[in-house]
Amino acid sequence: MKKILEKKTFNHSIDEVWKVISDISRSDWVPGVENIELVDDTRVFKFKGMGDLVEKIITLDNDNYELHYSAIKTDIPINHHLAVIRLESIENKTLFSWSTEIDPDVFAEGIRNGMLASLAALEVVLLK
Repeated sequence: MKKILEKKTFNHSIDEVWKVISDISRSDWVPGVENIELVDDTRVFKFKGMGDLVEKIITLDNDNYELHYSAIKTDIPINHHLAVIRLESIENKTLFSWSTEIDPDVFAEGIRNGMLASLAALEVVLLK
């Protein structure tokens, strides 16, 4: 199993960043996603020309600014996926920590690239 960790500091308050992240139906900060449908404790990502991805929301903790989720249905054969987003307030800025566990390892680089693209898109969304 491969573990990935990406961190980025945003020049925005933790509440501004959490407002975007905690709205699990938002797709504007996830490149390539047309929309997200919520069904109970799952969200279904509708990708442009690539099918769907279904994630189970494990934890959405507004008090501690944490989101834990796991991909439970994908077009690629994965054995394990767990992602955790944690926000930390540091002097009116926000440290965004995003960790992902993935098995098999072969998909790790693609997931890392998706995480980096999403962090870049989040920066743009926060500037609006």
